[in-house]
Amino acid sequence: MNQFLPVTMEEVNERYQGEVDFVLVTGDAYVDHPSFGTAIISRVLEKEGYRVAILPQPDYKSKEDFMRFGKPKLGFLVNSGNLDSMVNHYTVNKKKRSTDAFSPGGIAGKRPDRAVIVYTNRIREAYGQIPVIIGGLEASLRRLAHYDYWSDKVRRSVLVDAKADYLIFGMGELTVKEVARYLREGTPEKIKTLPGIVYQTKEISDIKNAVVLNSFEEVREEKRLYAKFTKDSFCEQNPYLGKPLVQHHIDRYVVQNPPMRPLSREELDEVYCLPYMRTYHPMYEKEGGVPAISEVKFSIISERGCFGGCNFCSLAFHQGRIVTSRSEASILAEARQITNEPDFKGYIHDVGGPTANFRFPACDNQLKVGACKNKQCLFPTPCKNLKADHREYLELLRKLRALPKVKKVFVRSGIRFDYLMADKNDTFFKELVEHHVSGQLKVAPEHSSNRVLHYMGKPNIEVFEGFMKKFYTLTKKAGKEQYLVPYLMSSHPGCEVKDAVELALFLRKHKMVPEQVQDFYPTPGTVSTAMYYTELDPFTGKKVYVAKSYQEKTMQRALLQTYKAENRDLVKKALEQTGMERFLPVLLPHYNKTAKEKQSNDFRRKTGITKNQGRTQNKSGRTGKKGDKRGADRYHRGR
Repeated sequence: MNQFLPVTMEEVNERYQGEVDFVLVTGDAYVDHPSFGTAIISRVLEKEGYRVAILPQPDYKSKEDFMRFGKPKLGFLVNSGNLDSMVNHYTVNKKKRSTDAFSPGGIAGKRPDRAVIVYTNRIREAYGQIPVIIGGLEASLRRLAHYDYWSDKVRRSVLVDAKADYLIFGMGELTVKEVARYLREGTPEKIKTLPGIVYQTKEISDIKNAVVLNSFEEVREEKRLYAKFTKDSFCEQNPYLGKPLVQHHIDRYVVQNPPMRPLSREELDEVYCLPYMRTYHPMYEKEGGVPAISEVKFSIISERGCFGGCNFCSLAFHQGRIVTSRSEASILAEARQITNEPDFKGYIHDVGGPTANFRFPACDNQLKVGACKNKQCLFPTPCKNLKADHREYLELLRKLRALPKVKKVFVRSGIRFDYLMADKNDTFFKELVEHHVSGQLKVAPEHSSNRVLHYMGKPNIEVFEGFMKKFYTLTKKAGKEQYLVPYLMSSHPGCEVKDAVELALFLRKHKMVPEQVQDFYPTPGTVSTAMYYTELDPFTGKKVYVAKSYQEKTMQRALLQTYKAENRDLVKKALEQTGMERFLPVLLPHYNKTAKEKQSNDFRRKTGITKNQGRTQNKSGRTGKKGDKRGADRYHRGR
């Protein structure tokens, strides 16, 4: 029997001998690995006794492919894949991406824009009023009215546009089991009572303790009200104390119930021990497989949730701010499974999650009352109740690197450096440097301007500088040559050109040469996206500067990579615009060199000949006396 869940009717007959309970439609190729939401939800349901078929990347131009398995007994589950389909398709400049790591062969164009809406409408064409439940990241972050960057307007809840029955938001294992149970029992009306559910209704008089948000019509027309709505909804994302949210949409209400509680450690272990095949379906072999698996095949997800509180990140709105982690036994069992893979080379690429060094809630209160409504755990400084303790994570890494066949265990999913610095015990930091850095450690200072960092919800740059100093001190003591690779962001709300110049000077001072930088990308559901759209801080109501012109955004991005020849004129223009021309020799030391000098520099780069070597070579190529003019002349001619 094929151990993947069925993707054809023949496989359905082989596995289940009859109709299926659910068809799970996804915008990704089918990869049965616990890093993919489709794999988790389908395996969770099958363990509960439901018969599930997978419909990956269906032909969305007609209804026929959606009828592949016949009419499912209980309904359809729909997601766009691991990414929002619009982010998957378009760069921050709204240009089409040429590849798609979640599609076979990396070929783009296998899913439609706004996939959840398109898929659900095709299902309605095929079967009418069959239960349709949407979920995954795209649906979760668009569950209420939201600013849509690609159309530059406020759109309705995706539940309304998709014409689905229910929307599951957040990490949906517990919610989807209850939804399935009520559908099987024939009591679908009870779904409206579940945490983690969004639904539509004409009447709200029976909803207790609800927070009535500004309506879709109001937030669409007035940016001040959009900012207020963002704050009001953000403050209720608490599974223990959060209240139902109600938002009027034209002729109905969209109701968001409080979030589902996070899984316990035992429940999380159960999810990750399900019988995943840990690879893509073999039907993709002829197309070269699915590239996304290479990023996760030899990595281990050890926790979920994040109390970091970055304003540009959607984690607080999707996974939540309460961290839960798997047990040591569960992680070690998965590691042993990985080491038995035929192509395992001895390296576990990562052990982490949204933030690698978070293993438990920020404080004891979070498992009782959730994260604080009006305070962050790490911003602007660590809370006095924060438990900064790496001992459990350290013991886990020690045991992983002691496993047979394991040469190295790396930490690549990102270290929250301010949390690390808050830990008074240096043991983890030392062993991280000695054993778990693959030459480069990724960290996310994001910027150097404290004003911009404030809008990002990140710590002051002095914290990163302290971390950086300590990292290189420990690296030197360990006798290693290792480097920090900073994640940096340009054009975040609040960032002006002068702030970008400040960041360029910071990078030059610390001899950092970032190869990749990211323009701020306004994705649905984040506080920073609300700032971008409204030019207001949702929490204070104060005005925020936002770079929106292509010219300025390009200029800010260029300042992060001043070493690139194509950026030099933009950097010079930025310095002139801000009255900071005095920094031209610092940021562009070769900008005013003569053509002859530039030609010399190019020759040295191509040949590897140093300045002195070039000047001591004579015309025949033999070494001459120092200062030999014939050698210098030959060098400058570039022969």
